[in-house]
Amino acid sequence: MLTLRQLFLNNNAQTTHFPLLLEFDRAEGVYIYEESGKAYIDLISGIGVSNLGHSNPKVIQAVKDQVDKYMHLMVYGEYVQTPQVRFAEKLVSILPPSLNSVYFTNSGAEAVEGAIKLAKRYTGRPNVLAFEGSYHGSTHGALSIMGNEEFKQAYRPLLPGVGFMRLNNIDDLELIDNQTSCVILETVQGEAGIRVPDYDYMQALRKRCSETGTLLILDEIQAALGRTGKLFAFEHFDIVPDILLMAKALGGGMPVGAFVSSIDIMSSFKENPILGHITTFGGHPVCCAAGLAALEVLLNEKLIDEVAEKEAIIRSELQHPAIKEIRGKGLMLAVEFESFDTNKKIIDTCIQNGVITDWFLHCSNSMRLAPPLIIKKNELINACQVILSAITQHTEI
Repeated sequence: MLTLRQLFLNNNAQTTHFPLLLEFDRAEGVYIYEESGKAYIDLISGIGVSNLGHSNPKVIQAVKDQVDKYMHLMVYGEYVQTPQVRFAEKLVSILPPSLNSVYFTNSGAEAVEGAIKLAKRYTGRPNVLAFEGSYHGSTHGALSIMGNEEFKQAYRPLLPGVGFMRLNNIDDLELIDNQTSCVILETVQGEAGIRVPDYDYMQALRKRCSETGTLLILDEIQAALGRTGKLFAFEHFDIVPDILLMAKALGGGMPVGAFVSSIDIMSSFKENPILGHITTFGGHPVCCAAGLAALEVLLNEKLIDEVAEKEAIIRSELQHPAIKEIRGKGLMLAVEFESFDTNKKIIDTCIQNGVITDWFLHCSNSMRLAPPLIIKKNELINACQVILSAITQHTEI
């Protein structure tokens, strides 16, 4: 009889020749467990998803309660479904007044696709500007605005009318003109290796978009919901986007994304043509119930208040000559080494020793650190000790 691992390799689509092949049995808190009982501390939160850790009891209960009532009823936007309504109401209550209309999607990439369509439809303009090093997903439109040629060259031709700017380069703001429907930027760039924009640059970007009638889309698929130490990362820069993107942690472990704008802008989807954006499973009631429960836990337990202190612990503990730089905000950090080869050896050793971390698509010499916000200080210190041991093992400094 074939093992589960063999069946995985035989029947599940593979995207690399070297999957991790870790086989897990259960997950709770900041730990994921093999069937043998070996525990791994999850320092990447399933790539930004598990802000509350794994198996939060209030999220699980919300899922169970909703399953007992109903699951799928109709394509998004037709029936009045309590989980969707209550989740949107809660999100709007914690956002600036201009972000008062929520379109729920299945994922972050679908939120990106919907937002680009919305910007083109509302402005009537053909062009989109994105950023070098950007990552917004792997669907065709999202791939078109990815700022890394290596990952998209095999899939051309892509969307026309897409240009790229350099982050923090004021001169490039002149590229934004009256043919630009939108500028889309990760508020903190993720796969580029956690690149944080300058405050003055973000102010200037917002000003230029407003002057030209261009919609500013901020992608906070990774950065929202406390990850950077504020509820939303744009709060660090004292600006408000025209369209905000969320996903990953939004569902508390269930698949849900969203793009949020004003009622005026979102109403563009109502006509010429009607049903301007359609999704069958977007805003699935079980996912929305989970998302609402997760958001309430995040707010009620004041988890964001501890993020800055936990960031300081990581920066204090990870002191080693082989570390070139630690970049980022809050619990969204990149630890840079000399090369990918060194980084990969350190990561592999960490995983062998029960600490899960990872590298970045566009910055392979940097290690990703994005633990669940619930991580305890002693757990964080212990994980950092494992990382330091692995660094010492694989560097000669």
